[in-house]
Amino acid sequence: MDKEMFEIIKAASTIATPFLLAVIGGFGWVIKKKVENSQTRIDSQRSRILELEDKLREDRIETYNALLEPFFLLFTSDEAFALDRKFKGKDKNEIAISKMLSVEYRSIGFKLSLVANDEVVRCYNKLMQFFYHTEEDERPLMIKTSNWIALMAELLLEIRKSMGNEHSKLDSWEMIEWFMSDAEKLKTMHLTQEDISDA
Repeated sequence: MDKEMFEIIKAASTIATPFLLAVIGGFGWVIKKKVENSQTRIDSQRSRILELEDKLREDRIETYNALLEPFFLLFTSDEAFALDRKFKGKDKNEIAISKMLSVEYRSIGFKLSLVANDEVVRCYNKLMQFFYHTEEDERPLMIKTSNWIALMAELLLEIRKSMGNEHSKLDSWEMIEWFMSDAEKLKTMHLTQEDISDA
Protein backbone atom coordinates (compact mmCIF):
# COMPACT_ATOMS: atom_id res chain seq x y z
CA MET A 1 0.00 0.00 0.00
CA ASP A 2 2.85 2.33 0.71
CA LYS A 3 4.22 1.64 -2.71
CA GLU A 4 0.82 2.31 -4.24
CA MET A 5 0.48 5.57 -2.33
CA PHE A 6 3.95 6.59 -3.39
CA GLU A 7 3.09 5.92 -7.05
CA ILE A 8 -0.12 7.98 -6.73
CA ILE A 9 1.78 10.90 -5.18
CA LYS A 10 4.46 10.60 -7.83
CA ALA A 11 1.87 10.60 -10.63
CA ALA A 12 -0.02 13.52 -9.06
CA SER A 13 3.16 15.54 -8.68
CA THR A 14 4.14 14.77 -12.27
CA ILE A 15 0.75 16.06 -13.42
CA ALA A 16 0.67 19.01 -10.94
CA THR A 17 4.22 20.25 -11.57
CA PRO A 18 3.49 21.84 -14.98
CA PHE A 19 0.34 23.46 -13.57
CA LEU A 20 2.24 24.81 -10.57
CA LEU A 21 4.98 26.11 -12.84
CA ALA A 22 2.35 27.76 -15.06
CA VAL A 23 0.66 29.39 -12.03
CA ILE A 24 3.98 30.58 -10.58
CA GLY A 25 5.05 31.82 -14.04
CA GLY A 26 1.73 33.64 -14.34
CA PHE A 27 2.25 35.34 -10.98
CA GLY A 28 5.77 36.26 -12.02
CA TRP A 29 4.50 37.71 -15.30
CA VAL A 30 1.81 39.76 -13.47
CA ILE A 31 4.38 41.11 -11.00
CA LYS A 32 6.81 41.89 -13.84
CA LYS A 33 4.07 43.77 -15.74
CA LYS A 34 3.14 45.77 -12.64
CA VAL A 35 6.78 46.73 -12.09
CA GLU A 36 7.16 47.70 -15.77
CA ASN A 37 3.94 49.76 -15.69
CA SER A 38 5.07 51.46 -12.51
CA GLN A 39 8.46 52.23 -14.05
CA THR A 40 6.78 53.55 -17.20
CA ARG A 41 4.59 55.82 -15.06
CA ILE A 42 7.62 57.05 -13.10
CA ASP A 43 9.56 57.68 -16.34
CA SER A 44 6.58 59.55 -17.77
CA GLN A 45 6.33 61.71 -14.64
CA ARG A 46 10.07 62.40 -14.75
CA SER A 47 9.83 63.37 -18.39
CA ARG A 48 6.92 65.71 -17.64
CA ILE A 49 8.82 67.30 -14.74
CA LEU A 50 11.87 67.87 -16.97
CA GLU A 51 9.63 69.34 -19.66
CA LEU A 52 8.05 71.72 -17.12
CA GLU A 53 11.48 72.66 -15.72
CA ASP A 54 12.69 73.46 -19.26
CA LYS A 55 9.61 75.61 -19.86
CA LEU A 56 10.13 77.37 -16.53
CA ARG A 57 13.79 77.92 -17.41
CA GLU A 58 12.77 79.48 -20.74
CA ASP A 59 10.24 81.69 -18.93
CA ARG A 60 12.90 82.74 -16.45
CA ILE A 61 15.40 83.61 -19.18
CA GLU A 62 12.80 85.68 -21.03
CA THR A 63 11.74 87.41 -17.81
CA TYR A 64 15.30 88.07 -16.64
CA ASN A 65 16.28 89.53 -20.02
CA ALA A 66 13.26 91.85 -20.07
CA LEU A 67 13.82 92.82 -16.44
CA LEU A 68 17.49 93.62 -16.97
CA GLU A 69 17.07 95.53 -20.25
CA PRO A 70 16.89 99.02 -18.64
CA PHE A 71 20.01 98.20 -16.64
CA PHE A 72 21.82 97.09 -19.81
CA LEU A 73 21.10 100.54 -21.19
CA LEU A 74 22.38 102.26 -18.05
CA PHE A 75 25.60 100.24 -18.09
CA THR A 76 26.27 100.86 -21.78
CA SER A 77 29.03 103.39 -22.30
CA ASP A 78 27.95 106.72 -23.79
CA GLU A 79 30.23 106.09 -26.78
CA ALA A 80 28.74 102.67 -27.53
CA PHE A 81 25.22 104.01 -27.01
CA ALA A 82 25.83 106.88 -29.44
CA LEU A 83 26.99 104.41 -32.12
CA ASP A 84 23.78 102.35 -31.97
CA ARG A 85 21.50 103.57 -34.80
CA LYS A 86 18.40 102.49 -32.91
CA PHE A 87 19.15 105.02 -30.15
CA LYS A 88 20.70 107.82 -32.21
CA GLY A 89 20.02 111.21 -30.64
CA LYS A 90 18.35 109.75 -27.54
CA ASP A 91 19.35 109.86 -23.88
CA LYS A 92 20.04 106.39 -22.46
CA ASN A 93 19.07 107.42 -18.92
CA GLU A 94 15.67 108.71 -20.07
CA ILE A 95 15.02 105.55 -22.08
CA ALA A 96 16.01 103.30 -19.17
CA ILE A 97 13.92 105.21 -16.63
CA SER A 98 10.88 105.37 -18.92
CA LYS A 99 11.15 101.59 -19.45
CA MET A 100 11.32 101.02 -15.68
CA LEU A 101 8.24 103.19 -15.11
CA SER A 102 6.17 101.54 -17.85
CA VAL A 103 3.17 99.26 -17.33
CA GLU A 104 4.98 96.58 -19.32
CA TYR A 105 7.90 96.67 -16.87
CA ARG A 106 5.48 96.31 -13.95
CA SER A 107 4.04 93.27 -15.70
CA ILE A 108 7.54 91.82 -15.99
CA GLY A 109 8.02 92.41 -12.26
CA PHE A 110 4.84 90.48 -11.52
CA LYS A 111 5.98 87.64 -13.76
CA LEU A 112 9.34 87.64 -11.99
CA SER A 113 7.62 87.17 -8.64
CA LEU A 114 5.92 84.07 -10.06
CA VAL A 115 8.74 82.33 -11.94
CA ALA A 116 11.94 83.39 -10.17
CA ASN A 117 13.30 81.67 -7.10
CA ASP A 118 13.03 83.31 -3.67
CA GLU A 119 16.51 84.84 -3.61
CA VAL A 120 16.11 86.50 -7.00
CA VAL A 121 12.78 88.00 -5.90
CA ARG A 122 14.34 89.25 -2.64
CA CYS A 123 17.26 90.89 -4.47
CA TYR A 124 14.94 92.51 -6.99
CA ASN A 125 12.73 93.78 -4.16
CA LYS A 126 15.76 95.36 -2.43
CA LEU A 127 16.88 96.98 -5.66
CA MET A 128 13.45 98.42 -6.42
CA GLN A 129 13.01 99.63 -2.83
CA PHE A 130 16.31 101.46 -3.20
CA PHE A 131 14.99 103.26 -6.29
CA TYR A 132 11.63 104.03 -4.65
CA HIS A 133 13.39 105.73 -1.73
CA THR A 134 16.33 107.30 -3.51
CA GLU A 135 14.82 110.81 -3.39
CA GLU A 136 14.76 110.81 0.41
CA ASP A 137 18.29 109.37 0.63
CA GLU A 138 20.57 112.31 1.47
CA ARG A 139 23.86 110.50 1.02
CA PRO A 140 26.26 111.74 -1.68
CA LEU A 141 25.52 110.57 -5.23
CA MET A 142 28.61 108.33 -5.45
CA ILE A 143 27.66 106.53 -2.22
CA LYS A 144 24.12 105.98 -3.52
CA THR A 145 25.54 104.81 -6.84
CA SER A 146 27.83 102.30 -5.11
CA ASN A 147 24.80 101.08 -3.15
CA TRP A 148 22.60 100.48 -6.17
CA ILE A 149 25.47 98.89 -8.09
CA ALA A 150 25.97 96.49 -5.15
CA LEU A 151 22.25 95.66 -5.18
CA MET A 152 22.38 95.11 -8.93
CA ALA A 153 25.42 92.85 -8.57
CA GLU A 154 23.60 90.77 -5.94
CA LEU A 155 20.62 90.43 -8.27
CA LEU A 156 22.85 89.28 -11.13
CA LEU A 157 24.56 86.71 -8.91
CA GLU A 158 21.23 85.30 -7.71
CA ILE A 159 19.98 85.11 -11.29
CA ARG A 160 23.16 83.21 -12.18
CA LYS A 161 22.56 80.79 -9.32
CA SER A 162 18.92 80.29 -10.29
CA MET A 163 19.96 79.32 -13.81
CA GLY A 164 21.89 76.26 -12.65
CA ASN A 165 25.06 77.67 -11.08
CA GLU A 166 23.95 77.23 -7.45
CA HIS A 167 27.48 76.53 -6.30
CA SER A 168 29.06 79.53 -8.03
CA LYS A 169 32.28 80.67 -6.38
CA LEU A 170 31.90 84.21 -7.75
CA ASP A 171 30.97 87.02 -5.41
CA SER A 172 28.46 89.66 -6.41
CA TRP A 173 31.09 92.23 -7.37
CA GLU A 174 32.74 89.78 -9.76
CA MET A 175 29.45 89.71 -11.66
CA ILE A 176 29.90 93.33 -12.75
CA GLU A 177 33.67 93.74 -13.08
CA TRP A 178 33.61 92.82 -16.75
CA PHE A 179 31.58 95.88 -17.75
CA MET A 180 32.65 98.51 -15.20
CA SER A 181 36.11 100.02 -15.17
CA ASP A 182 35.56 101.49 -11.70
CA ALA A 183 33.98 98.42 -10.09
CA GLU A 184 36.79 98.08 -7.53
CA LYS A 185 36.45 101.73 -6.51
CA LEU A 186 32.68 101.38 -6.10
CA LYS A 187 33.11 98.13 -4.18
CA THR A 188 35.55 99.76 -1.74
CA MET A 189 33.23 102.73 -1.32
CA HIS A 190 30.25 100.46 -0.71
CA LEU A 191 32.06 98.22 1.77
CA THR A 192 33.43 101.25 3.63
CA GLN A 193 29.91 102.68 3.84
CA GLU A 194 28.61 99.32 5.14
CA ASP A 195 31.32 99.29 7.83
CA ILE A 196 30.33 102.80 8.92
CA SER A 197 26.64 101.79 9.01
CA ASP A 198 27.42 98.68 11.08
CA ALA A 199 29.46 100.65 13.64
